Amino acid sequence: MSAADFAEVLKMARSGSPELRGLLTEEKLKKGTAWFAQGGDVLFAVESAATPWLVIDEGAQTGMKKAGGLWYATAKLATGRTHNFQYMVAGKPFGGATDMPAFGPDSYEKPGVPKGKLEGKLVHESKIYPGMKSDYWVYVPAQYDANRPAAVMVWQDGEVLAPREMPSRAQIVFDNLTHEKKIPVIVQVFVSPGMTGQQRMRSIEYDTMDDRYPVFLRDEILAEVARKYNLRTDGYSRAIAGDSSGGICAFNAAYTHPELFTRVLSRIGSFTSIQWKPGVLDGGNVYPFKIRKEPKKNIRVWLQDGAGDLENQFGSWPAQNVAMANSLKMMGYDFHFVWGNGTHSRNGGHAELPEEMVWLWRGYDAAKTGDEFPQDAAEKDRPMFRIKGLNRE
Repeated sequence: MSAADFAEVLKMARSGSPELRGLLTEEKLKKGTAWFAQGGDVLFAVESAATPWLVIDEGAQTGMKKAGGLWYATAKLATGRTHNFQYMVAGKPFGGATDMPAFGPDSYEKPGVPKGKLEGKLVHESKIYPGMKSDYWVYVPAQYDANRPAAVMVWQDGEVLAPREMPSRAQIVFDNLTHEKKIPVIVQVFVSPGMTGQQRMRSIEYDTMDDRYPVFLRDEILAEVARKYNLRTDGYSRAIAGDSSGGICAFNAAYTHPELFTRVLSRIGSFTSIQWKPGVLDGGNVYPFKIRKEPKKNIRVWLQDGAGDLENQFGSWPAQNVAMANSLKMMGYDFHFVWGNGTHSRNGGHAELPEEMVWLWRGYDAAKTGDEFPQDAAEKDRPMFRIKGLNRE
């Protein structure tokens, strides 16, 4: 979408055009969950008999204007993150949404930037997970040269990244950052969780804390991709990413096999006990303690989570991610921790993707096959992370 698109939607709102109802959907307008965003420019619209007041990110109440039976308001919000909003009607909260992404300029198509190619959906049948079939896609940047081996990045839940625009806008980000030379030429591999007959394998693949899944990537998926594309094989040139169970999966793959992956992106990571079998197999819940007890691995880690993340029978996502960040800090890892007020949503990671990619790949030198990842000197003087606020008196 271009800036003109937001201007056109705003024009619809001001004129009371019935087309706005079709664009934002009647159901969302009645429920108070409708919004339209272009970068940091956001239009909020709602149907209400009484005058509604808009509250963004728990801030002050903002008045709204009425046109054509709808109330509307606009706001300019910070990009590269998510926001929450809610309405107050007759003194009571109504509608609203959490984790509304505000994408920055690198998440939108830019003039003169060549588009990469997406191949897929492809289907792989595994031997390591006998009978399991997995869908996957391969994104190849326009700058790829078959005579030069390319860096590699693997994404769990790859179907989320396959659409070019929403929800992730990832391919657009890759196009822009590669063109601007903010990241190297990277072949991106999007892998979906497999199916064995009617059995969903996602948790077995992602939440099981052994090395079966990284070996599956090495010996099957990446070996298959490498038959067509010239890929780097050194861990220094490979990254792995995921959300939720895919996030701990990414961390586990690099932690158990740093020779395969040294750059980790874990968003709303499930460092919890989903596949924990006491006395038989570790669960992700032990990782904050394993990190403190075991020798440091040469990996770089970006963690992202929010205060509204899950709390259930498997554990506390927010508390475990805070513990992960503190363990990485204590042991001298090169890490970055993003903490917000989000829930268990991918939107925060999608919005900050350009920043994540630049941070993970900073300093990359294609002439090298390895490097040390020391902790940022400034991090050593910063305090441990602490949970200061509680949602009760």
